[in-house]
Amino acid sequence: MKNLKLNSTKYFTLALALTMLLGFSSCEDDDTMPEADDIVDVLEDDSNFTTLSAAIGVAGLDGALRGTGPFTIFAPTDAAFGDFLVDNSLTANDLLGNADLADILSYHVVAADVPSSAVAAGPVTSLTGDKFYVSVDPNGGIWINGNTMITAVDKMASNGVIHTLDYVITAPTMNIAEIAIQSSTSSTPQFTQLVAALSRAGLVDAVSGGDTDNLTVFAPTDAAFQNLYTDLGVNGVDEIDVDLLRNVLLYHVVPARAFSQDLRDGASLPSLLTGQTLSVDLPGLMINESSLVPSLLNIHATNGVIHVIDKVLLPA
Repeated sequence: MKNLKLNSTKYFTLALALTMLLGFSSCEDDDTMPEADDIVDVLEDDSNFTTLSAAIGVAGLDGALRGTGPFTIFAPTDAAFGDFLVDNSLTANDLLGNADLADILSYHVVAADVPSSAVAAGPVTSLTGDKFYVSVDPNGGIWINGNTMITAVDKMASNGVIHTLDYVITAPTMNIAEIAIQSSTSSTPQFTQLVAALSRAGLVDAVSGGDTDNLTVFAPTDAAFQNLYTDLGVNGVDEIDVDLLRNVLLYHVVPARAFSQDLRDGASLPSLLTGQTLSVDLPGLMINESSLVPSLLNIHATNGVIHVIDKVLLPA
């Protein structure tokens, strides 16, 4: 009986020691529990963002994006990067070797916590200091800079939130005048007559500003101007009265940055020509009696946006 009592005591003591050991081990595990995944971890763990993850590493932004934040990243998928590379005749190596890669990626990041419930139409300042522009279309779709759609929202990380994009966004580098001039000298010129008209009317400077200006230009094609010359019985802009030409051009400019997704059917848009407005017909894709060219909408400039139209607009 004595031996049995001693063995029972031994077993009780051993069990107590094991219990205490497991308890201490559990406490130690609690103290060393892995931290929640940050933005970089979340992107790396998602097979849709392999290109973005690689680019972040090459650009040396992974350290910053592991910081306390909060950050909101608008994240292009692999498919989005693929489309961007094809459209710009680039390879993945071209992208990763770009000297401006860090700026390109930082343009997708906001130094704030912006869940989908806080996303609203208007300008947003990115990590580079450049602005991008959010639009909400009539169906509630959310777009950036007129050509990129947010396709998924609120992928959460410990230091911020991720929204998914279907394209890569880039900051504009030219103003409206510079875009028109570049187009007029390309192999397939589009705006030679518009540039000539702006020059004759003394309005080049009016469309040459930066991001503090917010303009929308409905830009007639060369063919549209040729049709106007025929209707007026003239050979070109030099034969049109300067005051008339100036008024016609001012009628094509809206003092707001309106991407196509911002337009609403039946709306009246104020123009820079005092007292004159433009009417929007979305089902017909029309501004007044002129058709918008679907493939040439939302040409983003530092000082606004250009939509190409097929007919010169004449004020009342």
